[in-house]
Amino acid sequence: MTTAPLFLVDDVAALPGPGAETVLDGPEGRHAATVRRLRAGEALVLSDGHGGLARAEVTGAAGRDALTVRLHEVTRVPAPAVRVVVAQALVKGDRGELAVETATEAGADGFLPWRAARCVTRWDDGPRGAKALERWRSTVREAAKQARRPWQPEVGEPVTTAGLAARVAAADVALVLHESATEDLATVALPAAGEVLLAVGPEGGVDDAELARLADAGAVPVRMGPEVLRASTAACVALGALAVRTGRWAR
Repeated sequence: MTTAPLFLVDDVAALPGPGAETVLDGPEGRHAATVRRLRAGEALVLSDGHGGLARAEVTGAAGRDALTVRLHEVTRVPAPAVRVVVAQALVKGDRGELAVETATEAGADGFLPWRAARCVTRWDDGPRGAKALERWRSTVREAAKQARRPWQPEVGEPVTTAGLAARVAAADVALVLHESATEDLATVALPAAGEVLLAVGPEGGVDDAELARLADAGAVPVRMGPEVLRASTAACVALGALAVRTGRWAR
């Protein structure tokens, strides 16, 4: 059975009730009508990215780039009890987008682009940095749609290590992936609810001064095993382990 495609709307709560029709237009309507080529009778899901979901069915075209849909069921999915925010260090090329794409599919609830000391790539505070940040946000948005996620992860503004240390102090639990750690991700204590901040370093790793600063703020260095993963894939693998431990992947 094929899962119905998901399209974003501003606010599911503002839609008419079950049995009523509404129009899906704008960029999402164009994608549904001209890229996905949905036709009358096909199912789709409307989401506002904040837990609201509306299962619907296409009833016809509403112009060249829009569809009329009939709503069948409107629900709200509660936010996860344990929310995992990934502080992903900037990595070169398109590997940064790969990192946030796969992490979104694996269940990340938010991202902080981290300007770590050993980052090869640098985001300035001007137009180039803003463009790079928008690429991450666009990648996360599309990955969340592809994964049919009712909650869309937020991508915050870039942080320095000092800014990340402040976030560590505010989190319920903060973890730093590091190959020399003595704690294991499989056994480290996790909260029953609240925020887990997961820090992933750049290609060159987290340097000693950064690790010490984050640890002083309350972060726990953890390792996943004897292998060393790429900076662009480590978050995805760690999120899978956390999802099992927190019951997120339980049926």
